[in-house]
Amino acid sequence: MKYFTIHGYEGASLSQIAEEVGMKKQSLYSHFKGKDDLFLQVLQEAKETELSSKLQYLSKVDAYHPHTDLLGYLQLVIDLFQKNEYLKFWLRMTFFPPLHLASAIDEAVIDTEHKIQTVLEGKFQDWINANVIMKDDPSIPTLAFLGVVDSIMLELAYGNDDKRLNDKLNASWTVFWRGISQL
Repeated sequence: MKYFTIHGYEGASLSQIAEEVGMKKQSLYSHFKGKDDLFLQVLQEAKETELSSKLQYLSKVDAYHPHTDLLGYLQLVIDLFQKNEYLKFWLRMTFFPPLHLASAIDEAVIDTEHKIQTVLEGKFQDWINANVIMKDDPSIPTLAFLGVVDSIMLELAYGNDDKRLNDKLNASWTVFWRGISQL
């Protein structure tokens, strides 16, 4: 994961990876069919890390505090992708995939996004039912919120300016919250 994250797929060397884990390059082939297989295994582990972290957070969200819970989710996303090595890898590879593995990566991303969207829609429905946000089809605030998440992810992938990240977060959050809150 470390070499794929730092050097990308093309720049990661199986020899260096083998050396890092204390084995010969040939020994890697007893565990993996090749570089693609190793890469896809690391990708799967990163996907599971992202999904489990987000689902664990959302499992603790109640029906009465959407402002706090959604802001907490955005902070979780930032923290995960800034501090977790698997998720740094996931972020880099989903934005800059090796071309020959792009469809496999796209499938993993779409699967993850679908699962998160489904859970978030349920949370938005709970908040609507509790009259703590505006009544609407829950898919609308869910997709709008995921747009805020996507803008943060884009900033994490391309930017390295914490001030810009925080400014973007605060501006998008302010507009989003005004759109769904009970006035």
